[in-house]
Amino acid sequence: MKDFKKLLVWQKAHELVLLVYRLTKKFPKEERFNLIDQMRRSATSVPTNIAEGCGKYTQKDFAAYLQVSQGSTQEIEYLSILSRDLKYITLEEYDDLNSRINQVKAMLIGLIQKVRRENKLT
Repeated sequence: MKDFKKLLVWQKAHELVLLVYRLTKKFPKEERFNLIDQMRRSATSVPTNIAEGCGKYTQKDFAAYLQVSQGSTQEIEYLSILSRDLKYITLEEYDDLNSRINQVKAMLIGLIQKVRRENKLT
């Protein structure tokens, strides 16, 4: 088992969730049960699955949870595009959000590759 709080990718994913919560506070009230909830759920899924994967006993299981996190980054990436196009976030907010999403995605890809290599060694 690993301490997920020590993983830089988890820390960055947690920061991403906090940003999504701040941004979605400004969304129109009619989006409360649609886009706001969906963005928050997909963003929250990223560090949640990293944390859950750290509690698993095998590298294979850990990698599977990291892949779920990776899928959630794709979802939040699309939802941020939609939010930008609906003018719920500014272009500057979108650029910052997209940059953070891409950073987490790259870190997850690297960690998944590392975990898979380690799994082949055992």
